[in-house]
Amino acid sequence: MSEAAFDSGVRSSRPLGRLADGTVFHVPIGVMQIDVEHARCHLCGDWFRSVGAHLRAHGWDRAGYREAFGLERSQPLEGRATRERRARAMERRRRDDPAVRAGCEVGRQWAATGRLSRLAASAARGRRQPEQRRRKTLLTLAAIPPRVRHEAAGRASVARLRAVAQRAADDAGFADVGSLVRSRLTDGGSLAGLSRAAGLHKDWFSRHLRTVDPDTAREVAEMVSGPRPPRHDAELSRRIRGFDDVGAFLRRRHLVEHRSVRAIAEEVGMSRYAVTAAMERHGVTLTPHVTVRTAARDHAGRVADTHGFADLDAYLRDRREAGWSWRRIADECGRPPTWLRRHAGPTVR
Repeated sequence: MSEAAFDSGVRSSRPLGRLADGTVFHVPIGVMQIDVEHARCHLCGDWFRSVGAHLRAHGWDRAGYREAFGLERSQPLEGRATRERRARAMERRRRDDPAVRAGCEVGRQWAATGRLSRLAASAARGRRQPEQRRRKTLLTLAAIPPRVRHEAAGRASVARLRAVAQRAADDAGFADVGSLVRSRLTDGGSLAGLSRAAGLHKDWFSRHLRTVDPDTAREVAEMVSGPRPPRHDAELSRRIRGFDDVGAFLRRRHLVEHRSVRAIAEEVGMSRYAVTAAMERHGVTLTPHVTVRTAARDHAGRVADTHGFADLDAYLRDRREAGWSWRRIADECGRPPTWLRRHAGPTVR
């Protein structure tokens, strides 16, 4: 916040803390306390019409003061009345002083051509954001609903990706990224080679083409669709027993026998990543924690069968309606109370 409201009758000079170099300060970092006539000095806690003019008494300059106390470069260091008087004086100078008029005209030309914005951005690049600006940013973000912030961040991310893709197309002499990708793939190239040629990570186009150019991404998917060359499954085919087809083997182990990727990898003597890639090639849906979940379902079924119920929920509902505690049910069925609660359906209380 650029100006802090306060009770003008209470002006405590008690220090608030010290800077890293030991300098005492009396006003919070990132805050400039200002009233109609006066502004408060961070260094001594006193009030002055112009803190900027007062800084000479401390041996400080305005730029160093703003940087030390987290103030923006545009933050005024005087009371509002003093600022208004100076603004009126500057209006007269702009009207009557030829040198000031000439300088203002240069500023207007720079603003109209965008040069002023570019110079400001260049000057701010790499400079640490002052605490005052950080506070303003947080206040602004707090007023924006999270959904709106996420949508804006998504749009900004897509815009950055499209700008990178367009630069790659421009550097290669193409009008757009779609033309670049089609040309390279038609000539026998790959998305990985295209990414490297553009100075990007080898997977950049594979990951982001669907975002920057959905139509081209669909065309590429159609170009590379169809059965994979046998070489992708050659090693795995040599390691499986009793199956002629890798896809059938993976479906049997994972979807029917409920074995985990780790267990399948140990069986065939390959890495989990190789098994996962093979499952993706053959359209075998990966089920996380399949072994644990299957074992839990089996345990639940045995508990229900042992006590003559169709499923675990029916068993638990019967016992709870009879007034049994979770501990008593656990003692009866031999499963921990926490396990029973975790696997109980929403209708069981």
